[in-house]
Amino acid sequence: MIRVTAYLTDHHLGPGGLAGPGRPTEVDIDATVTGPAELSLAGLTVRDERGGDLFRRHGEHGYLFDPAAGGGPLAGPEAQYQARGFGVTNTAYHAARVLDLAARLLDRPLPPLVIRIGPHSVPGRGWGGGHYRLPGEASPPEPEPPARSGEIHLGAGRRFTERPDPGCSRYFHAPAHNPAIIYHEVGHHICHHTADFRANRLRPPLDQHNGKVALDEGTADFLAAVLLGTPDIYGWHRGLIPPWDPRRRQLDARWTTACMCPGNGRAHANGTVWASALWTAHERVRQAGGAGITRTLLTAMTRFGSHGADAAEEQQRRNRFSELLRELLAADPAIAPVVAGAMADHGILPYGRNWELRARMQARAASPDAQTTAPGTSETGRWPRTAAVRP
Repeated sequence: MIRVTAYLTDHHLGPGGLAGPGRPTEVDIDATVTGPAELSLAGLTVRDERGGDLFRRHGEHGYLFDPAAGGGPLAGPEAQYQARGFGVTNTAYHAARVLDLAARLLDRPLPPLVIRIGPHSVPGRGWGGGHYRLPGEASPPEPEPPARSGEIHLGAGRRFTERPDPGCSRYFHAPAHNPAIIYHEVGHHICHHTADFRANRLRPPLDQHNGKVALDEGTADFLAAVLLGTPDIYGWHRGLIPPWDPRRRQLDARWTTACMCPGNGRAHANGTVWASALWTAHERVRQAGGAGITRTLLTAMTRFGSHGADAAEEQQRRNRFSELLRELLAADPAIAPVVAGAMADHGILPYGRNWELRARMQARAASPDAQTTAPGTSETGRWPRTAAVRP
């Protein structure tokens, strides 16, 4: 057990969304220093790939790094050192939190996960995101095959956050400092080892599919919202993006299937519809006196991923909202009526392909009897155009 610093996210809500990534706090984690920039926990390894001994000045009194406003290219050497060390400890704390939750709800631990910070760092060209990788073709290509059980790669950061209120100090957006990104990417690890939306268990171990479907992205967003305790999961670093823009990923915006975008490259935008519907169902179950739907969802995803024998056929089926909804309703009949009603408000029904759900909801919105502020509409009653054209 070692003492580290990490962001706690229980008091970070501001009037316009998230005021910051969290509150720097000393916490104890069951981890071991296994390298100059590496922590190992049960089923989890977190490593900064950019060189240097981040733990050289620590040990006796814990590993208490300062966030240093994210560090970044304009910071001095000491601030960069502190920010990088904090990135490792913060990532370890939040990733372990998600994995522990999944293990409790699934009654089993997930396969080991490796998280690498800064593996694609190129001088003069930063990367401010994250992705989940398996062995197989990927973009950008991986210099070495990822671990078979899955890896998360977090960028070193590209830009400073922009806030709508000028009083906020500048913060270099290092993904390892952002609990929302960490939760989302670990969510993909959970999806891979339960629902397996790309039917990768039916593919050769070293030729896995690294693409994500809308159900994968949406489920990862929902799990992030549950861990953060807010549907405005990216409100901190995307605070200038309006709540009705799908890039904001604000799950209480009541996105419906009418807002879904056909074609490839829309997994994040379409996933927001699924995530928003899950959040509505989660909150309604809680309001009815239940514990939410997270355990039920993981049970449904496990059952969902156990079907099929042909990878090509399964890949088509596993991107249909209705297929996973049927498993969700069957997983807990006691809350099924509440869940079904919440999902229906977003246009998600236990039958029909995605495009059929979209057409049905668009027709419903165009009906003369439709409410002018129906779920997923703007104040004028029209579907937000940005939802159909922006990723």
